[in-house]
This record gives sequence, C-alpha cells and structure tokens, in this order.
Amino acid sequence: MPPPRTLLEAYVRQRRWSHRDFCRQYAETAETLGLDLTVTPQHAGRWFGGKLKGMPYPAQCRVLEEMFKARVDRLFGPPSADDDRNDSAEARGAAAVEPSNPEQEITMAADEASRFIQFAEQTNVGPHTFEQFEADIRRIVAVYPNRPVYPLFTEVRALRKRAFEKLEGQQFPDQTRQLYLIAGLLSGILANASFDLGKLEAAETQARTAFLCAELAGQNWLRAWIRGTQSLIAYWDDRPKAAVDLAVSARQYTPENGTALVRLASIEARARGRMRDRPGMEAALAFAADARDAVTSGDDPGGMMAFPNAKQDFYAATGRLWIGDAALAEEDAHRAVQLYKADVPEHRRLGEMNLARLDLATARLAGGEIEGAADQISTVIDVARQRPTDSVTRRLRQFRGALNGPRFGGSRVTEDLADEISVFTDGAAVLALPSGADR
Repeated sequence: MPPPRTLLEAYVRQRRWSHRDFCRQYAETAETLGLDLTVTPQHAGRWFGGKLKGMPYPAQCRVLEEMFKARVDRLFGPPSADDDRNDSAEARGAAAVEPSNPEQEITMAADEASRFIQFAEQTNVGPHTFEQFEADIRRIVAVYPNRPVYPLFTEVRALRKRAFEKLEGQQFPDQTRQLYLIAGLLSGILANASFDLGKLEAAETQARTAFLCAELAGQNWLRAWIRGTQSLIAYWDDRPKAAVDLAVSARQYTPENGTALVRLASIEARARGRMRDRPGMEAALAFAADARDAVTSGDDPGGMMAFPNAKQDFYAATGRLWIGDAALAEEDAHRAVQLYKADVPEHRRLGEMNLARLDLATARLAGGEIEGAADQISTVIDVARQRPTDSVTRRLRQFRGALNGPRFGGSRVTEDLADEISVFTDGAAVLALPSGADR
C-alpha cells in the first residue's frame, strides 16, 4: 500500500476504517454536535488525498476536529514520522484544540477567522465559465426546433452534468444563483427532450428538477416556463384538468421578460377546449392576448424558449377544434401557417407548422372540404418524412380515424389519403423527433 497522502488518511488507516466506515463515523460525530451533516465515500476519498483548493466548510471542520482531536490544517497536511494514532497522540491533538491560556485562545480564534476568509474567497467558477455556458445554451435553444432530439439530449445532459459538478464546489452567492439558472435551463430542455422521446415520467422528473433550480435562482420567467412544460406533459398524458391547474397556478410568477405568460395562457386555453369548457377557453385566449400586449422585452435566451404569434394562433385553433368551432379554428390555423411560412427557412419551426397544417386540415374536413384537407396532409407528410415528430404522428393517426366516418367513406380521395397516412405512420420513428417545441 502506498504511504498515506495526508494525516487524515493515516489516521483512517490506523483505525482500519473503510471509506464507508469513515462516512458513518462522520455522520455520528456530526449528530453529537447537533449538526445534520454527511459525506459521501467519493468526497471522503478526495479529502484523504488532499485534493482540496482550500479548507472544507467551517461546520465540516468542526466535525473532523472532534473526530480526531486535531486541527484541520494538520489533518489535511502530510503525515510526519511521529504521527502514530495512539492515546498520547490523541492527548497532543486535544491539547492543540483546547488551549490552556487566554492568549492561545485568542490566537486560535484569529486563525479560525483567517481560515474562514480563505474559504469565503474561494470560487470554482469564473467569467469564462459562465460565458461558455451562455454560448452553449444560446446555440442549443436556437437550433433545437430544427435538429433531431437525441443527439441534442446527450449534449445537454453533459452540459447539465458540468453545471451540477460546479454547484458541488464553492462560489460566491451570486455565482451560485447563476449556476442554478443554468442548471434549470438545461433541465428544462431535458424535460422537453424526454417528452419528445416518449418518456413522460422522465420528462416530469426533469421538469421538477428544473423548477427547483428556478426557485433557487429566483427567476420567475423560468418558474413560469417550467410550469408550462409540466402543463404540456399533463395535456398529452390525457390529464387536461391537471394541465389547466398547472397553467393557472403559474400566473403568480410575473416574468422578468419574454412571453412565458402568453405561453401559459395559450396552453390553458387548449386544455380547457379539450374539457369542452368554452367560456374558460375564451377567457384564457383573452388573457393570452392581453399578456402579449404587455410584453415589453424579448425572450432571453430565446429560441425554443420563446412563444411566437404563430404558436399562439395554432394553440387557439386546436382549442376551437376541441369545442367544435371549425370555422374559427380554420381561420386561426391558416393564420398560423402563414406566419410560420414567413420565417426564413433556417429558423422555420417545421414541426409546429405541421401541427398547424393538421389543424387546418381537420377544420376543412369538418366543413366537407376533403380535397383541401388532403392538400395539407400531403404537405405534412412530405415534411415529416425528413423530420418526423411523435406529435405529428399521433395527429395523423387521429386524422385517419376521422376519415373512416360514414361522411367520407368510400370516396377515392379518402381511400388514397388514408393509405398515404398509414404508410407514413406505420414507419414513423419516434427517436427521429427533431423538436421539443413541436406541441
């Protein structure tokens, strides 16, 4: 066995403790001091190896000094030849932390203050760290609506892991809040990605983590945005009442910027439409319009976190379809499609535009315009062959079911359209989903 790297490691070896034994003794000692502290075997291993940029937290130092009756600056220093862990050494250690005269007590108090200054001045992040996180996040939210989900999922997961590791270290309070904001944003993106990959339970877990980070960061816009994501998950999980409750509960968070409240109200309107609550849906749509008028600054970081006018119209169309108002739904859906088409190709949200086209096709089908509906469906399938999404696949299956009704059965156009949908949906690949915003 190699020689001990620190006096702490030497003491642990002499007691024949494993890492887990040490952790258990640490927790028991902390309890005797009235402290609720624990340490993991991995963190204990870093202590034993002296892999520290400074001293542990003051409360942790108290526990270690109580355990070994020696000052922490000695425990984390190299062992000397006469550092045998026996009774006389314990007595020497006890004498080191229990001075016998006031002058020594005063000197020790000054040493403690000095150690605290060293601790308080330490940080494991700097301006370049935050600049890189910000650049990565802005790039990801910008390209998310146009890229396959799974490759981005793995990249975001690695970034979030880095943020979590930074949070396990030490920063100034403002830096810690900034790291929680970064972790919350990345967790929110992972919630979207998990949903798009068909993992609703995983999506809900990521969303809960994101909301906790938003709370710790003190960012209302992120709180509201995450509640909206949780509402969306409930909506697609056939829990429209829960979707409404989540959306309404988030109105208490006045966002610092952006369209988070517009998004919440639009999500609520669609869920109320599904519940056949026409007055509630109309009230939510009115609230969304007022919230849009009240927006004074853009979304930051933007991209998939923003809620454009086209999406507001598309959600209104879906809500109106649920209550059977096909004429107004067609107007909303047509306007949404035109707004999506007006975007430059590299910024066009093709998944959302496909869903708006599906609403337009459904409204036209309700009006007996089978040919007009078929044109929209053919366009959707052409786009979705290159960029399939789970939401589009679900809606296409629903549309095919509507074609089986007695009103349209038997026509050549209907049969050809049903066959075209079946060929696509039977071969659709969920893991090829491109966008977390396609809902």
